[in-house]
Amino acid sequence: MSTEPEAGSGVTVVVSHTTLPNQRDAVRALWEKHMAPAVLDNPGHLAYYYCLDSDDPDRITAFQHYRTAEDAVTFLQHPAYREYEREVAPLLAGAPQVRTLVPTWIKPGK
Repeated sequence: MSTEPEAGSGVTVVVSHTTLPNQRDAVRALWEKHMAPAVLDNPGHLAYYYCLDSDDPDRITAFQHYRTAEDAVTFLQHPAYREYEREVAPLLAGAPQVRTLVPTWIKPGK
């Protein structure tokens, strides 16, 4: 049985943050402290990409693919997420941009 997500299944959430100038490394450190362990332990996350923008030194984007929309909502209540949100807020230039997507095609893994 494959553990690969199937097209049309689950939900993808794309979150983009703009940090205050020169705070991206501090935001990343907080993400690694709080979020990386929580994501690794979360069976609802089928895939997660934490990305630093090559063209904007103050921009971070996370692509998160969840098993279900309910898994995405439930993760927002995780204590690590709440702590991360509290600690990172003073380092951000504003609220994140959040988009929810339904995958229609996914390249299978090898």
